[in-house]
Amino acid sequence: MSNEYYEAAARQHYEASLRKAQISDLLGLITGAETNLVSFDEVAQRLKARQEISRRLENVPLDKIVGSVGRYQDFTREFLPRSNVNSFRWARLDAALNSLEGVPPVELYKLGDVYFVRDGNHRVSVARANQLDQIEAYVTELQTSVPLTLSDFERDLWIIKVEYAEFMAETHLDLLRPGADISMTVPGRYEILLHQIEVHRYLRNLDLEREGRPERLSRAEAVASWYDTVYLPVIEAMRKYRLLDHFPGRTEADLFLWIVKHREALSTRYDLAPLDPETAVITFAETHSERPLERTIQGLRLGLHRTLGDERPLGMSEEMFDEARARHDAGERTLREAEEEAIRD
Repeated sequence: MSNEYYEAAARQHYEASLRKAQISDLLGLITGAETNLVSFDEVAQRLKARQEISRRLENVPLDKIVGSVGRYQDFTREFLPRSNVNSFRWARLDAALNSLEGVPPVELYKLGDVYFVRDGNHRVSVARANQLDQIEAYVTELQTSVPLTLSDFERDLWIIKVEYAEFMAETHLDLLRPGADISMTVPGRYEILLHQIEVHRYLRNLDLEREGRPERLSRAEAVASWYDTVYLPVIEAMRKYRLLDHFPGRTEADLFLWIVKHREALSTRYDLAPLDPETAVITFAETHSERPLERTIQGLRLGLHRTLGDERPLGMSEEMFDEARARHDAGERTLREAEEEAIRD
């Protein structure tokens, strides 16, 4: 076939790929899904990746290439070209791929089990548009302490994985309490736990000072104390009432943070001292679920409860309510109030 045929077919192929990219971006706006490629610089910086000397030529599965060094916004997650991509260059490479000319190998970085384009974004895009399974590449592997897999990039789970490693490196909780599971499904939450640990340390040291004792909690002691006296009691109450059954796909650490927020909201609304773990879990279970039918029933019960007066939270007995109100009136502070006090100091 003539060069003109390949060039015409390549231009049509580019236009079709561009339309697919536009549809993908539109769906991303509607659903909130990330459609950009993953930024290599962001991942490598968070992972503190170190370059290996080895550089080898190999055939790489195209579906394992998840990002780019510098052009992660020029293509979609499926490497579809956006309008700022050089259409002439893309079409020329497509024509070369489908003729006897062929294209040279690309250059990739490898992190864990995934790859990032160092040079050759257009070639990867063209190869995927032609439904190839592999591409020839010069691969430079980078060392990292956090193992990454392809599934980690399906919903940006790699961010949570990195945050988890950073949390453990800062707290050493895995050494202080071997077997402790603080995994989460939402990024950006480990900073909240670190803040809780600092507030807990502040409060415990205040207690020691009031008792006239000279010792103060070290960072490691504060981490262990927070886990034993703040985190674990809530987890044990959750297990007792099988709360996780009502939140498919979530973890105990996810629910712990929601319950802490729920407990603070009740304390503020009803002028209560912090609820004990069991009461916090019971009242949370009355109004929260991720099962559609349960959520509908809870909404109806909550609406009826408020219509009848809203004198105390659902699931909380009068005795529990009066006891928490009395502790509040006696000066017992909520976590939020303690945080504000710590900031002032």
